[in-house]
Amino acid sequence: MSHKQFIYYWQKWLLSILVRAVVVICLTVGVLGILASTAPMSNAQAVFAGSVAANAQLVSSTQRIQDKQTPLNSTALNATVYHSPDCNCCGGWIDHLKAEGFKITDFSTSDIETVKQKYNVPDNLSSCHTAIVNGYVIEGHVPADDIKRLLQEKPNVAGLSVPQMPVGTPGMEMGNRKDPFSVFSFDRKDSVAVFNKYPSS
Repeated sequence: MSHKQFIYYWQKWLLSILVRAVVVICLTVGVLGILASTAPMSNAQAVFAGSVAANAQLVSSTQRIQDKQTPLNSTALNATVYHSPDCNCCGGWIDHLKAEGFKITDFSTSDIETVKQKYNVPDNLSSCHTAIVNGYVIEGHVPADDIKRLLQEKPNVAGLSVPQMPVGTPGMEMGNRKDPFSVFSFDRKDSVAVFNKYPSS
């Protein structure tokens, strides 16, 4: 065998060894990757994965609630109030709203019934004054806290009402006397539901 033939066969043999080595390494890495992906997690890993999943679900649920509700500090409390010029208790209710942070636009009118008809206030829920607060109809002596809850929850209703003029409602105070009363919600189809209840005292 000549010197050139020896070098040729030696290079060919060395190349085949290198190719086999590369193939073995690739197969080994692939097998190790499969084993790692199917290996059971340790207790610590399982706890961590469960915690991450639970936290993700909690964040998602909290975000849905936040999307549905509007923080009051980002909602302007603007109320346009319509009332008869000789209604003293209406003025008391307006003062109540002002003390609770509402900005009032006050309209005195001798035709309050036309206002109620314009905003579709049900006859059985009518009271002495009608207000519009951020698009909702507020009829009668509705407490400010209920209006704020309405603005925060944004239910699919037309507005709230405290029918007639119960003693002890905001603007209808008479000493320590307080009659029981309910705050009702109503929609455009005249469906009525209890929004809140207040006991007597």
